[in-house]
Amino acid sequence: MPAALPSARVRSAPAPVAVLAGVEVHLPERTVAVADAERRLTERNPGVAPPPGMVERLTGVRTVHLLPDDWQASDLAVAAAEKLLAAQGLRTDDVDLLLFASASQDMVEPATAHIVAQKLGLRCPVMDVKNACNSVLNAFEVAEALIGTGRYATVLVASGEAPSRAVRWDVPDRATYLRSAAGYTMSDGGAAVLVRAASPDAGPAPAGILASAFAAESGHWSIGTLPGGGTTHPRDLDRTYFDIDGGRLREAFLALGPATVLDVLGRAGLTWDDVALVAVHQVAVTYLRDVHEALGLPPEKTLLTVADHGNLASVTLPLQLVRAQEQGRLEPGDVVVLVGLAGGISIGAMAVRM
Repeated sequence: MPAALPSARVRSAPAPVAVLAGVEVHLPERTVAVADAERRLTERNPGVAPPPGMVERLTGVRTVHLLPDDWQASDLAVAAAEKLLAAQGLRTDDVDLLLFASASQDMVEPATAHIVAQKLGLRCPVMDVKNACNSVLNAFEVAEALIGTGRYATVLVASGEAPSRAVRWDVPDRATYLRSAAGYTMSDGGAAVLVRAASPDAGPAPAGILASAFAAESGHWSIGTLPGGGTTHPRDLDRTYFDIDGGRLREAFLALGPATVLDVLGRAGLTWDDVALVAVHQVAVTYLRDVHEALGLPPEKTLLTVADHGNLASVTLPLQLVRAQEQGRLEPGDVVVLVGLAGGISIGAMAVRM
């Protein structure tokens, strides 16, 4: 694998500034089997889409979640945030800042954070943090930095991912199908994470963000796009679907190498033996195997979610935290390493003591 990217930006601190104080997810009850979706695709596009079973066989994804027809990305974020606020015993005026962190958005303007805030009854400052599937991880970075300035003490990070709205079901030719295929494993969901100021007297092994690093190779941005709605294609309906070269995207992720993740591990003074869980953004089962190999990581350190829940974009990492807690794999005081991969392309890593 290649050495460290020159674009890597690393931050570590002698003591945590911010803690991940709580996390909740909301997964829509409606699910669709990928095999059924493939049959639908073949029936609608005879002679263009391949026989059913190829997407599931290549990706390992069996099921995806679909949001209700009358819901938006903001509703998914609100559903998760309401669960989190209730679990933490917080009132709306306890939140100092709302960050809506998602690849999806309700509309180009205003920031979806305003819509989420209105639905939750929040009156605090808000903003959107958007970097494809790394949006939530980057929001943790932003929240930690702002908490470190003393400006805010309690930041609510909320995500609502609704990629199903950009999946193409009518494909005119095989080339279009191939660039649309990644969409058939994408899934809808919401997540909410509470980021709070760390206690200054938390003892010798304090909870909080221990170290983080982010890098990008932006020359690869055209490999995966959802091009409609911006200034490049403001009104072209044919551009409102995912356009992704899956093979090139995987090659680009592999080329990023393990340096960013291993750097975080070293700066936090950790080995894999110290880590209870490595939460990894998951596009397909094969991608997770790539991560195991690149990092020299025992598979039992990770938790597979993509097979049963699909590619949830930036909701993926919060979902793995919740599932690990439910399964007793992650307890207070345990260390988790969050690994984000996103179109653009970018990589992020963060070591956190829960």
